[in-house]
Amino acid sequence: MKRNLNFLFFLFVFVLIFVNLLNCAKESNSQAEADIKKEGRFKMGQVRKPAVAGQFYTGDPVALSKELTDFFKKAKKEPIPGKIIALIAPHAGYMYSGQVAAHAFKLLEGLSFETVVVISPSHIAYFSGASVYNGGAYETPLGTIPVDTALAGKITDQDKRVLLSDKGHGFVGMRGEHSLEVELPFLQAVLGKFKLVAIVIGDQDYATCEALGKAMAKALEGENALIVASSDLSHFHPYNEAVRLDNIVINHVNSFDPDGLHKDLSSGACEACGGGPIVATMIAAKGLGADKAKVLNYANSGDVTGDKSGVVGYMAAVMYNSTANLNKEKTKSEAKKVGVDLGLSEDDKKVLMDIAKKTIHGKVKGEKLPEFKVDSPILKENRGAFVTIKEHGQLRGCIGYIEGIKPLYVTIQEMAEAAALRDPRFPPVTPGELDKLELEISVLTPLRKIKDMNEVEIGKHGIVLKKGYHQGVFLPQVATEQGWDRITFLEEICHKAGIYDKNCWKDKDAEIYIYSADVFCETK
Repeated sequence: MKRNLNFLFFLFVFVLIFVNLLNCAKESNSQAEADIKKEGRFKMGQVRKPAVAGQFYTGDPVALSKELTDFFKKAKKEPIPGKIIALIAPHAGYMYSGQVAAHAFKLLEGLSFETVVVISPSHIAYFSGASVYNGGAYETPLGTIPVDTALAGKITDQDKRVLLSDKGHGFVGMRGEHSLEVELPFLQAVLGKFKLVAIVIGDQDYATCEALGKAMAKALEGENALIVASSDLSHFHPYNEAVRLDNIVINHVNSFDPDGLHKDLSSGACEACGGGPIVATMIAAKGLGADKAKVLNYANSGDVTGDKSGVVGYMAAVMYNSTANLNKEKTKSEAKKVGVDLGLSEDDKKVLMDIAKKTIHGKVKGEKLPEFKVDSPILKENRGAFVTIKEHGQLRGCIGYIEGIKPLYVTIQEMAEAAALRDPRFPPVTPGELDKLELEISVLTPLRKIKDMNEVEIGKHGIVLKKGYHQGVFLPQVATEQGWDRITFLEEICHKAGIYDKNCWKDKDAEIYIYSADVFCETK
């Protein structure tokens, strides 16, 4: 009897142990499944902190802002006759490649993008496919950039080679990846607020590049987004050999030939540590309508340090849709229709345009200006006005007085000079550009503060937002040219004022003013 009881006891204990092990196995499998699912979700509390601030660039925000400003002042802004789709920029320390990078990012002055997709190679880890950051934000000394989770998720939905992950982005136990991070302060300086999709490519084989390029093209269609490929060129060759190798990459970019570039990279005919990001970006840009590419600037470390024994190459480039400029004449005719008639005669408008044009030409060439004689009473009234300069359809300068503090003809003369020579977003106009410039004048009505946003009429009103020390101004023609409705117009003025919250116009301390304008262009 006692033996039977012992047997039953041990049998009972065995069953308990077995059941417990079975439950542990189930819990382990459930946890593994949960971990897998978690990897596919966004970890919104996870912020990727700056890893190379103080190494590749200064970690002090004030000094960093000044350094970036100096880069932009020295960079030449190339006129791009079309819609910008993507950029290529180098990623070395700012003292080596910062000036080259500024030639790419300077093109963004005066533009607005809701999201920027930045693609870099991985220097810190090897993995298959492309890693789309699944955290909540990236941080630099200039502030935190939120992740566009909707767009990031949409990109990863397109192909299994493109995954939501923090692989390659540089976290605990790994040195920080620099190639994506160093592009961000440039973007923050020139765009202000935007959302980010951060992508690091592990395996730069053609299948991965093609998969990522096509995924981006599909996901970004219809989005107000920019793509930036991060890449340096050849590494540690003598100066002349580096230039030879780098010119092969430059020729492929100028030819807009991603297949040829990847073939030569794979065979060793040329080098680019971010060749995969460049190829993927070229494929995506083509899918998004880009038909042209242009290298904007090239240099190598030997040009900076003077040591030409073993150099690293740097390139800045842009990809754009040149056919977007075919609508330029249509835009001009639409600009004439916006605003209101303020009683300016055709002769009045010709006088103002003549003053603006002669002022710009005279000041740019360093010539003495003629004395402008004005007889029309309306031109002697104190009026706010803006002078806008475009080149190949792209903004080249725009400055004005929002309120009437001087006679109209004096305002036009002063603002024409300021738009050509002192708009901080652009370098001064050069004599060689004078025949390419297109002038537009906007003569303003007085500001009127409103509380009911339904009073804003697209095509008639410009708006001014004042909120604390922030202020943003849009001319009436902006909404028409961009195809915005009233709500979008109000959301965009928040961004123009340097406020990320697109609904800031609803805040109690936000002041909204409307005005109209008589808008007219130079006739040629």
